Amino acid sequence: MHCKMAESGKAETDGDNKVNDPSAWEKDELQTICLKNGGSQIDSPVKEEMLGYMKSFRARFKMVRKMSSLTFKNKRSMRNSNEQKQLSNSPLKPPPSPIMEINKLIEMEVLEEAYVNLLSLRLELQQEHQALEKEDCAVELGHKEKDLSLLYGTLRNKMYNIVRNSSALPSCSKELLVYVAKIILEEEKRQEEPGGLPGWREAWRNAVREGVRDTLKKVHLDSQEKNTSWLAVHLGLLGKAIVEDLETVKVELLSSYPADFDVFETYVSCHHEAVGEHLKRLLEHVTELKDYYTLLEFIIHRYPSFKIMGSCSLQPEMKEDQRVLPLDKDFLTQIKSKYCSRLQTDMRQSLDRIIELENEEMWKDRRKPETDEGLYSSHIDMDIWTIIKGYVQGSRQIDVDLEQKVVRSCLEELKPFPKRFESAFIELSNVLSNSSLWAEYHISYMNSFSALKEHMECYKDSCPIQLEQVRREIDGLTTRLSQTLMEHFKTDVKPFLRRQMTRKWFSFDEDFAQLVSRTLTLSEQSKYMSPTFKQTFVNEAHFFVVKEYVSQLMKNNYSCKNRKNETAASKITMQWGELKELFQDMKSTLDWLYPVGSLLSKIIECRKSEVKMNLQPLVENYPDIRKSHLSAVLYFRGIIRGREKHIILQQLTELKKNIGDAGNKEHAFFSEIQEAVNTDCFAGTPFSCLSLIVPDS
Repeated sequence: MHCKMAESGKAETDGDNKVNDPSAWEKDELQTICLKNGGSQIDSPVKEEMLGYMKSFRARFKMVRKMSSLTFKNKRSMRNSNEQKQLSNSPLKPPPSPIMEINKLIEMEVLEEAYVNLLSLRLELQQEHQALEKEDCAVELGHKEKDLSLLYGTLRNKMYNIVRNSSALPSCSKELLVYVAKIILEEEKRQEEPGGLPGWREAWRNAVREGVRDTLKKVHLDSQEKNTSWLAVHLGLLGKAIVEDLETVKVELLSSYPADFDVFETYVSCHHEAVGEHLKRLLEHVTELKDYYTLLEFIIHRYPSFKIMGSCSLQPEMKEDQRVLPLDKDFLTQIKSKYCSRLQTDMRQSLDRIIELENEEMWKDRRKPETDEGLYSSHIDMDIWTIIKGYVQGSRQIDVDLEQKVVRSCLEELKPFPKRFESAFIELSNVLSNSSLWAEYHISYMNSFSALKEHMECYKDSCPIQLEQVRREIDGLTTRLSQTLMEHFKTDVKPFLRRQMTRKWFSFDEDFAQLVSRTLTLSEQSKYMSPTFKQTFVNEAHFFVVKEYVSQLMKNNYSCKNRKNETAASKITMQWGELKELFQDMKSTLDWLYPVGSLLSKIIECRKSEVKMNLQPLVENYPDIRKSHLSAVLYFRGIIRGREKHIILQQLTELKKNIGDAGNKEHAFFSEIQEAVNTDCFAGTPFSCLSLIVPDS
């Protein structure tokens, strides 16, 4: 590195060597020591005194340079004579100080005197190198070289410590820093000459860096056990220490250096480096989510803000592009990954706590679910939504990248929750399975998880894959809850449906009354169900009851005799009307089911000769009816065998063939009903009548 002083100095010729002119150097360069980076001069109480020191220092450097320009000819006596003559005419004190005296001057921080004598020693060594004959012994010269090297090392260490402690002790260091800077500049000019040490500017920068590290190490740091806000407090103190240190550099130290040292920029760079190292050490002790967040907020926002690097007190020296902390991308990614990992752990615990609260507040005490806008609800969806929303909004204040990672992490953690909740609910609510409260809980959780899915839709653009996985899990849970509720209803009413169309059925209405009662209960419960599920649920219940009711006609459990078919038809009509009204009140959309009961009732009620006339509307509305189904209805009607039955079955075949595609094929009904295995329809039929039987279609 070449300094501006070296470039602006003039040269004069002395023998064969060129030496910089100190007068020109002082005129052009010494003034820059008291200049700031912006080029404006600062009034300093020590300015004149320092300029005086530097002029004296430069005069001594000039004498040393003149000595370095001497050349020695072939004879050793001529060299000694010329050397004595030169030294006698020089203002420099001959002879140079001994090794111990120079070392003592360095330790006493008399840098000007020490360095001038050190240069004299170095010149003497150079002269002896030039004077040595090839056959001369160089042992003594080797000792001197070692002594010179040790003294240079001692000087560098002393200068290192002065620079390192300069921001901590600015009043004691300002004058010394002037000599430190000049020695560095002088050594850089003499770097091609033997006897010196390389890397003076780098050593100075290392000293600055270590000084900054020392400053940061002094910042108070509480233990996590002692203070839960340990990191936030520490980073606040750290930011304050950084600003104060740079203020000291700006006000106290800049005037001691030439402008080309870029002192303020160097200190800022070293602060960046030291802060980065410090934060990496802090990260090893961070375990809590709030502390990861605090660390990210400090790095991304607070550090470059007006609170620290953008502080007004550091202007105008602080450049805009120097304010941001230049960290490794991997380090920032590491913090964000740890943040998301801890977030998932915390969220998992929060979700488990939601299950615990539901058990403590609802299942144990058997509390009825609350209603919200006429629907059963629980606090689950809002609790989960509040948790996720808080995480996402907080991460958004850091940066968009973290927000994306947080959304993904939240959705990934939410994905297994529906099954965990379901397992806990089944285990802890089994004792309620025979109560209406059990059904109400199912409906409230169907509604809540459906609402939760709607809340999550706002993340479909940022994390579509993860959201789709959550959707599937929630849909799976709500479907299973709905199916469980439906299966419970089916299991509950099946015994009453199975006792329809039997001998007892004619005189006993209690079974049908129980069917209606339980269906009414279901209807009342379905009113509190979200529209998302209600229609499908009601339709399924409607289809099941109608199918099972009609199925009893297919089981050949009873055959009407002695005009009992009229009584049976009348009762079917009455019960069917009641069921129809019930499901209309439930707003079932399966209107196509309503005619089947009436049509079958007419077939059962009419005369045998009129069955064929009532058959056509049945086939038109339900073209999937088969001979086996109609045969079972005829059996219940009392037409068990004979020619009339076969004619009716043949009529069915012809009707189905004639109607063809004109019939209503949008819905399947009879194909869902299992007919009786053996209707005994051919028992006792003469062989000659079998020709009337056509294949089933």
